[in-house]
Amino acid sequence: MNDIRIFGVRGMPEVAAGDDLPGLIAQALHKMGERLHDGDVVAVTSKIVSKAEGRIVREQDVVPSDFAVALAQHSNKSAAEIEVILRESARPVKMIDRVMIMETKHGFICANAGVDRSNVAGEGAMLMLPEDPDRSAEHIRLALEERFGVSLAVVITDTFGRPWRVGQTNVAIGVSGMAPILDYKGRKDNHDRTLQATAIAVADELAGAAELVMNKTDRIPVAVIRGYPYVRAPGKAGELIRPKHLDLFQ
Repeated sequence: MNDIRIFGVRGMPEVAAGDDLPGLIAQALHKMGERLHDGDVVAVTSKIVSKAEGRIVREQDVVPSDFAVALAQHSNKSAAEIEVILRESARPVKMIDRVMIMETKHGFICANAGVDRSNVAGEGAMLMLPEDPDRSAEHIRLALEERFGVSLAVVITDTFGRPWRVGQTNVAIGVSGMAPILDYKGRKDNHDRTLQATAIAVADELAGAAELVMNKTDRIPVAVIRGYPYVRAPGKAGELIRPKHLDLFQ
């Protein structure tokens, strides 16, 4: 395997609804004196994807249900915020005190169904996850491939907590152009034993690696990973969701 280089794309403007996100990425790369190469992986935070797609709702525009109002009485969240979380959820996983762990309509399990207030301009503004992150990843990939004349992979990232582990990490919630899992089952280890269950979530690992150069306060919402020999495939983030009949953690 070649050495891997990861660099943040600096100079991205504040993204607003309707913006041409691939165009903004290309402009920022140009200002840096960079261009995309064949085989690059472009990691893009879900936050700027959601902003470009207009996935913002304002608290004053939300009419909370009676259930949301009742839950708000025992929470540090407003009834409007709880209502948006409920609308974005397929089902609750754990709701206790001030914590709402929900399964989103995409099948992701995360805090507050991915609804976030941080780094969102405007009083009472809340940002929801992209409606279809895989479709968003494909749109960005195709546009960047056409602009640069190369073959790429794109990973849409978001920050999730993890069962049994303290701290958060970036994971892939949208994938296009690569197989998100590297399956070693059936291969031989160094002692000639056949591997039975090893499947590496490489899209998640790339998302986590990209976060090291993005950071949360440096206004770097895009990173380029160069040199990782991923398996080229259509790819879907849904491949990373554990089927319920195999889920031992819920």
